[in-house]
Amino acid sequence: MHNLIQQPAPGEHTIHFRGDSVTFTLKNHDGKKGKAWLRSNIGHAHVRHTEIIKHAEQGLPPLSRDWHDLPMDATGTGFSITLPLLGVGRFEAKAYFIADDTDRILWPDGGNSVLKVEPAETCAGNTMYTAFVRQFGDAKTKGAVSPQEEPAVRQLDGEGYAVIPRSGKFRDLIQELDFIIGTLRCKIIQLLPIHPTPTTYARMGRFGSPFAVMDLLDVDPALAEFDRQTTPLDQFQELVDEIHKRNARLYLDMPINHTGWASHLQINHPEWFHHNADGSFMSPGAWGILWEDLSKLDYSKRGLWKYMADVFLFWCRKGVDGFRCDAGYKLPFDAWQYVIAKVRMEYPDTLFMLEGLGGYKHVTERLLADSGMNWAYSEIFQNHDQGQVDNYLPESIRVSESKGNLIHFSETHDNARLAATSHTFARLRTAFCALTTHNGAFGFANGVEWFADQQINVHNSHSLNWGAETNMVDWIRRIHAIMEIHPSFHSGGKVEIITNGYHNSAAILRSDASGQHRLLVLANLNHEADGMVCWHGDFSGFHTDLLSGHPVRQQNNTYPLQPGQILCLSDDPEWINRIFQTLETPFEGGKKSTGQYLRAKAMDLFEHFHSLEKFDPDRFVEKPRTLCEELAGGAPVVTTWQWPRDTHRTVMLPPGHFLLVKANCGFIAELKNENHETLAHEKSLAQANGKTFALFHKRKWS
Repeated sequence: MHNLIQQPAPGEHTIHFRGDSVTFTLKNHDGKKGKAWLRSNIGHAHVRHTEIIKHAEQGLPPLSRDWHDLPMDATGTGFSITLPLLGVGRFEAKAYFIADDTDRILWPDGGNSVLKVEPAETCAGNTMYTAFVRQFGDAKTKGAVSPQEEPAVRQLDGEGYAVIPRSGKFRDLIQELDFIIGTLRCKIIQLLPIHPTPTTYARMGRFGSPFAVMDLLDVDPALAEFDRQTTPLDQFQELVDEIHKRNARLYLDMPINHTGWASHLQINHPEWFHHNADGSFMSPGAWGILWEDLSKLDYSKRGLWKYMADVFLFWCRKGVDGFRCDAGYKLPFDAWQYVIAKVRMEYPDTLFMLEGLGGYKHVTERLLADSGMNWAYSEIFQNHDQGQVDNYLPESIRVSESKGNLIHFSETHDNARLAATSHTFARLRTAFCALTTHNGAFGFANGVEWFADQQINVHNSHSLNWGAETNMVDWIRRIHAIMEIHPSFHSGGKVEIITNGYHNSAAILRSDASGQHRLLVLANLNHEADGMVCWHGDFSGFHTDLLSGHPVRQQNNTYPLQPGQILCLSDDPEWINRIFQTLETPFEGGKKSTGQYLRAKAMDLFEHFHSLEKFDPDRFVEKPRTLCEELAGGAPVVTTWQWPRDTHRTVMLPPGHFLLVKANCGFIAELKNENHETLAHEKSLAQANGKTFALFHKRKWS
């Protein structure tokens, strides 16, 4: 019916964040009177996940019990309804109209509108530091084996000895967190795999690859110090706690497409592996390379699905906030849908990042759009000259703004070091990849900041050039500060290529959701020769370079650039002062993402009492108990548990009560049932007086 117009448009994919709200409108241009409804499953992710799980485990068909019809309010121009977005997941909706003189349902043309709701904290400031724990400690400055030691080590190798040098430890990485999080202002620490690796049998390379996992439910003891008080897993927990203490997040690299030889799974479940025609175990590969130290898992086996879901949940219960899913494109769509549903039943804010490099782009896009996967790798780090950027970036922008964020890495452990080409090239690529992101989703591998030029070898442990006098520490932290505070890097921000002509350069226009705050990014993509950049549109007032702090006098839509030079121009010089103020302020996770998380928690409470018209996040964080009882009409509905006062007390929780947990420091608290399943998981919120709290809703366990 072309006379019914819906917004958001039917068939449109949009991305939102927990704590947002969405308004649907329906206009009927034929003038008939009647009523309208919105048919949707928004807010019922728990029901949807339950059906996915039962279908996979019991073969029960999904019955779409998550769908509901919601009456729309009549307006002067049609119908409208506004819904709070309180659950993470993929949702659909479509409005319909019934005229007064009939019972016939009329739908607007097109498919359902698809809304993807992401965790609140991912709305901005997603700066990611990839840490290879093995490379820390002494290795970070000189590598695992010095040139002087190499001949003796090779001699022992030749005589059949297994020579494995000392590895960096979890506690070594802890010692650098104030630098990585505090100085560089990285919000996410992403660890390369930390599981046990081969030591003798089928060990390849000096250490063995961390991707040749022996046991997905344990950590490599080589990453821990011998300590009679703790286990290696305890020391991993120390790292998790120290990261959370700094209001940062921890993501774990999970190689779930394969294991190492003689792994726990290969010994106990050989039927869960692919086999060659002769019955031997099959090795996986990509880009024409066979990974001979790995055995390929077979996801046609449903028992493997459940095992892997339990693996993810095991690490969530250890405090892991998200996962890099290595070679995740090789798993079936249904397997991912099931695993993610299982995890989100207990940890709904968990982030899943697909490593889809080497796979088909349409597979990545479908996994992002429909499986529950949140992010995927961008391929911007593989696109260097203008032709490559012009060909790749528009498609990357489209996917990031509709299906799921493609995170921009300037360098990963799989590609050559930027500094091996030149320092100019490293600065250019780091800034260009960062300044073209959505929601500030930018990452780099450890050592980039120190101009390390030895490529990360996952079978070895090369130097990170740590502490080098010539570095780009200040360059990176300034870029991170820009992304942290400028609204064009926050939710709803837009990115557009406006380059005019071919000069091996790029002109990128960034704007925030309102269109009021804009940045003009200009880059000479040639790091060896002078160049120029031309662009479409009038940006003659953009004279302040946020990267250097210096004024730039560009005119006539053209500007000459030095080799590898990149500018980030604003028409408001006040942003320079804001950047200085930000860099002088201790990093505490970023105001935008922290504020969105607070907004989501407050919205949970107001929606529970059907009082969104009174929505006030500030009142929620100031006096949560008072607000709860006010919204409940004065009834005492809150039970308080105070740390450490109540540590050794059993606090009774009356039926229907909220549980308010209070402390004098930041914390994460969980409620579990008798099966040790997590019923609710809450991160504390800070109050103005320095105290913290978390509010558990009664609906979480009732």
